[in-house]
Amino acid sequence: MSVVKAERRPRGELARVLVVDDEADIRELLDLTVARMGLSADCAASIAEARRLLERQHYQLCITDMRLPDGEGLEIVRLIGERYGQTPVAVITAFGSAQNAVAALKAGAFDYLAKPVALEQLRSLIKSALSLPRHGGVADDERSLVAGGQLIGESAAIEHVRQLIEKLARSQAPVYISGESGTGKELAARLIHDQSSRRAAPFVPVNCGAIPENLMESEFFGYRKGAFTGADSDRDGFFQAAKGGTLFLDEVADLPLAMQVKLLRAIQEKKVRKVGSTAEEMVDVRILSATHRSLKGCVDDGLFRQDLFYRLNVIELRMPPLRERHEDVAPLVEALLHRICGATAPRIEQPALRALAGYSFPGNVRELENILERATALCTNGAVATDDLQLAPVAAVGGSVGRAGETLDEYLNRLEKQAILEALTKTAFNRTAAARLLGVSFRSLRYRIERLGIEE
Repeated sequence: MSVVKAERRPRGELARVLVVDDEADIRELLDLTVARMGLSADCAASIAEARRLLERQHYQLCITDMRLPDGEGLEIVRLIGERYGQTPVAVITAFGSAQNAVAALKAGAFDYLAKPVALEQLRSLIKSALSLPRHGGVADDERSLVAGGQLIGESAAIEHVRQLIEKLARSQAPVYISGESGTGKELAARLIHDQSSRRAAPFVPVNCGAIPENLMESEFFGYRKGAFTGADSDRDGFFQAAKGGTLFLDEVADLPLAMQVKLLRAIQEKKVRKVGSTAEEMVDVRILSATHRSLKGCVDDGLFRQDLFYRLNVIELRMPPLRERHEDVAPLVEALLHRICGATAPRIEQPALRALAGYSFPGNVRELENILERATALCTNGAVATDDLQLAPVAAVGGSVGRAGETLDEYLNRLEKQAILEALTKTAFNRTAAARLLGVSFRSLRYRIERLGIEE
């Protein structure tokens, strides 16, 4: 098929899709599918042709093969990400080429399709891409809902999280959310879902550590009537319940190895088989996962499959502990007191607020909420005093763990800075290599270097 002539279109005309593939039959299949959905397609057989079309026409979606005569499809992913950021890109990978799919998602691809292309998956992908919020984030009528008191604070750490959430919401890539207990990992997952093209579909959270091992397969994938004793009717699992939406796997490190194998196949093939069934069914679900443990450490200890780790950890979102964002304590206190007591919330005295600002919060925001619930029950005369908080003395929290006079924050920051400097030295100050050595994302390392004032 020859390249379709592109030109600037006036508003109100059909949404346009750029198809890039050197195989004429694939281009024709994609072109026909797009046309039957009421859209318009421009087709290119090479990166050079795609570049020319991109310069002359705005597209709502680009679908590109990974292997092209004059280069790799990743070049188009990066080009569109740098110059045409509002256009999502999907890549077509060879069957079973999981490594290419992960590389594309890490480079910024919206989603991927495996050959042979399944039309049902293709249509679903196109619908998701076209329903993405435009102009860099949440629609105006939804912005107050998303930003109105859920991720509270104005610190650099929490602002970094907000920006990353907005970016991740425009992708279908699996996201691994790391962080200590109580930092808001499920909240971050919900915000990614709420700002994504899947926001009208279900968000299904699953605590992997709360499901008995012998029930895991049936809970995740569903079962057919008669599959086992007590299976009196067909039942859907978590994957079917999250159809078109987001499946959030909390405490994913607690999955037994046998279940990890089945989950890996479901993610790679985008298909599941109900217990007692001989046929697989397609599932359109985005996977977000989280754990308070080090997933990389679990891999090193042989407790978590490395191949599943790389499928889940395409992009990492780190939720900072509260000790890294003390400037957010005051607005968090105000919001939490209002949530706990409503209009009758007591005021908090300045000495009490200063005590909270200097506390290390090993339990993070969840611990802060617990402290305030206790304090509101103990306080008198409508004011929370320092004694009502019942905090551990500063010396007991921080002074005994570091050097003389060193608080817990100072001690932890010193250790973190030392570890980063050692990694940078070992890698000749190559930040990408240092991040890999430390087991964190490049963005996370860059943020830590800025926060700790490390000069290279």
